[in-house]
Amino acid sequence: MIFSARQAEIMAIAKEQGRVLVDELAGRFAVTPQTIRKDLNDLCDAKALNRIHGGAVFPNGNENVKYEARRSMAAIEKQAIGRAAAALIPDNSSLFINIGTTTEAVGEALVDHKELMVITNNINVANRLRVYPSIEVVIAGGVVRGADGGIVGEAAVDFIRQFKVDFAVIGVSAIDEDGALLDFDFREVKVAQAIIANARHVVLVSDASKFERTAPVRIGHISQVHTFITDHCPSTNVRAICLDKEVQLIETTPSNTVLD
Repeated sequence: MIFSARQAEIMAIAKEQGRVLVDELAGRFAVTPQTIRKDLNDLCDAKALNRIHGGAVFPNGNENVKYEARRSMAAIEKQAIGRAAAALIPDNSSLFINIGTTTEAVGEALVDHKELMVITNNINVANRLRVYPSIEVVIAGGVVRGADGGIVGEAAVDFIRQFKVDFAVIGVSAIDEDGALLDFDFREVKVAQAIIANARHVVLVSDASKFERTAPVRIGHISQVHTFITDHCPSTNVRAICLDKEVQLIETTPSNTVLD
């Protein structure tokens, strides 16, 4: 599903305030309550919001947002992050790309590269890159998660461990103030940990909304990556960790807003 401009703004308001109300949105956008209810129904059907009486709320940290909804969120920011990550990866190199809509944006930005070996547990990345003769695509085996085309489980972990690559591009569901990298699916986390352990240079790609979320399963710590690419990093704590641990922080749209 592709969100309309009004629906995207409703999502942004919900992320900032935690909830949105039909009457308030109708006044803000100068439309009827029925129009807003339809917008909210569309967003809730996509699992981007959860319906409550009189409005909707942003999903809590114990559940992930539906894949197609995640694709639509911060799409422009993810494209910029993807281009910045692709610029770090030279021709004639090997890399892992894991599951996620931001990592898929990196895959999109790699199509003009030459002589790449891309190893991935993301069916969407494999399908996008397989048509380019100068890119060799190797896909992990294992359980295919129907929700997003991710390949997870012990078979995928064992497959990843056979390689030692130049770069790894990883995404996460949430970044904690202490620098912890978090996700929702334990099986996916095990694959991500194997990817981190078997790459010479780890690139974390994540838009700023991941600082506003939480997730229950720990992948690792931001000090384990070499480069962190985001649209902007609002956390002073994470900035300090990057500086202390010599993690290169690249912001595609820096902001003066930071969290205490």
